[in-house]
Amino acid sequence: MAVEYRRLTEKEREVFIDMRIDQLREEGAKEDIDLKPALRDYYNRHMADGTFISWLAVDGDKIVGTSGMSFVEKPPYFGCPNGKMGLLSSMFTSKEYRRQGIAKELLSRVVNEAKEYGCGTVQITASDMGVLLYTDFGFVKNGNFMQYKL
Repeated sequence: MAVEYRRLTEKEREVFIDMRIDQLREEGAKEDIDLKPALRDYYNRHMADGTFISWLAVDGDKIVGTSGMSFVEKPPYFGCPNGKMGLLSSMFTSKEYRRQGIAKELLSRVVNEAKEYGCGTVQITASDMGVLLYTDFGFVKNGNFMQYKL
C-alpha cells in the first residue's frame, strides 16, 4: 500500500460525492432522494469560496479515504471567542483500508486547516464507528447537542 494524501480538486469531486453518499448509507441513512445535485451545488459553491476543504487518501488512482471541513462563523461565545468554527464531515475510509492510520492522518490534516483558517473550535456529529477516533484525537463529547428538523 502506497497511500498518498492530497487536497480535493474539481477533478475528484464526483467520486467524492459518490463516497459521501456511500458513507451516509453505511451510517444508516434510509432516505430515498437523489442527494447528488444538492451535494454538487454545495461543493461547487464552498470549494470556490474557500469555506469547504477536503483531504483525500489515494492509493494509485483510487480514492480510499475522505475528509471534509466546512468553515462557518457564529456569534462569539466563551468556548470560541472569535466565533469561527470548523464543521467536520465526510470522514470515511474504504473498508479494506481501515485500521491503518488513514483516518487519523486525514483528521490531522483538516484540523490543521481549521487552525490555519483561524477557527477556535471544530465540531462533528460522530458516527458510532468514529467516536473512538475522535476521542483519541482529543475531541470531547457534548451531551447537549440537539437538532430540530424543518
